[in-house]
Amino acid sequence: MRAPFQEGHFPFPVKYGYCAVGRVEQGPAGLIGHTVFCLHPHQDRFVVPADRVSVVPPNVPARRAILTANVETALNAHWDAGSGPADRIVVIGGGVLGLLVAWLAGRMPGAEVTLVDVEPGRAALAEHLGIGFALPEQAPADADLVFHTSASPAGLETAIGCAGIEARIVELSWYGEGEIPASLGGAFHARRLQLVSSQVGMIAPSRRPRWDYARRTRAALSLLADERLDALISEEIAFADAPVELPRILSPESRALTAAIRY
Repeated sequence: MRAPFQEGHFPFPVKYGYCAVGRVEQGPAGLIGHTVFCLHPHQDRFVVPADRVSVVPPNVPARRAILTANVETALNAHWDAGSGPADRIVVIGGGVLGLLVAWLAGRMPGAEVTLVDVEPGRAALAEHLGIGFALPEQAPADADLVFHTSASPAGLETAIGCAGIEARIVELSWYGEGEIPASLGGAFHARRLQLVSSQVGMIAPSRRPRWDYARRTRAALSLLADERLDALISEEIAFADAPVELPRILSPESRALTAAIRY
């Protein structure tokens, strides 16, 4: 899970991060002055090969473009899922990734999309993005597709309960080196459910013959033209304040979504 241009090893010291947006100051004439997205650790200036940056479209603000990598992950997940119009889709977990997966699903004609989260406050965000919301105890059943992004055993249990007969559950959670219990008897077995992994490090097989990483990044950037996505950036902090602010943002009690680091 090394990030591009990472230095060091986990846990610390390590230079990590992969959602950088900035302006090209030196380089090929066609790029100078342009706002670009790059998978690079957090720092105020860096030098990378020209082919490692993607130009941000004029109708996408730089601040919103920091969501590019998350949109790529959500897009890849829908390719892995085989989502389609009029599908009944449930997304378990209302973090940034879950919200983006649900938002993309909601753009499909006739799709019935429900975001499920333990935090009632996510209901307003779901409404803002044009999708339904439910707490786990009210989660809908008989879904055609279920996406799981909560990285919790309870979330996976809910995902299995939401899936209809022979439905597909797409697992997007990152568990690291941890292990979680999974109930693969009962409903999972009786309904002949599918549990598949989706990970952004490889392009989904259905697109791999025609798509490369650069094309997928350009697609993600173009999708970010929707101004409703600004709601997913919950706060902005100065780069110099990051050592103080990051422990708060990353704590289990935090309700933050995306924190934009301002250089």
